[in-house]
Amino acid sequence: MAQHYRDGFSCVVLLVRRMIEPIDSAARRAVEDETQRYVALASDLLDYPFEAIHVQFDLRGRAAGMFKAEGRRRWLRFNPWIFAKYYDEHFSGTIPHEVAHYIVHELYGFGVRPHGQEWRGVMGLFEADPGVTFNADLSGVPQRRQRTHRYRCDCREHEVSSTRHNRVMRGTASYLCRYCNAELRYDP
Repeated sequence: MAQHYRDGFSCVVLLVRRMIEPIDSAARRAVEDETQRYVALASDLLDYPFEAIHVQFDLRGRAAGMFKAEGRRRWLRFNPWIFAKYYDEHFSGTIPHEVAHYIVHELYGFGVRPHGQEWRGVMGLFEADPGVTFNADLSGVPQRRQRTHRYRCDCREHEVSSTRHNRVMRGTASYLCRYCNAELRYDP
């Protein structure tokens, strides 16, 4: 539903957006079952006893899925709002994508690139698309908003996320401008 307001010089459109509801329990069970089906498929194809992996539906923001490993714990996180909006695409794409990360981690550990040849090989075994980008309309999907911080280089101003800003402040990272290749400097 849109409402239009006119002043003397411009027109402003206010949109009332309908928030997407997360997937229901039946869809969550289907995602969990499909996840374990891919784990079992990898076990059969690679002749390796992969354990079933825990699945959570607590991911927010722009990512549809994520593999996590901390110590001996491994789990997959899925975004229930993005799955609700684009269920078929993520059921057939995101599930094998994230399971492939789990399989690669179990076989090679942390020493490989996230979407490197090992991961692409597992995606090939799954006969799944190895594309790594998801770019769709996420209106109605709750978004995580990060504060940004102003940085400068030799040619322009940049908006840097709080995550990257904190890394710079701790001295654990620095970032370069992709245009002039100069290091970004904090500009409070």
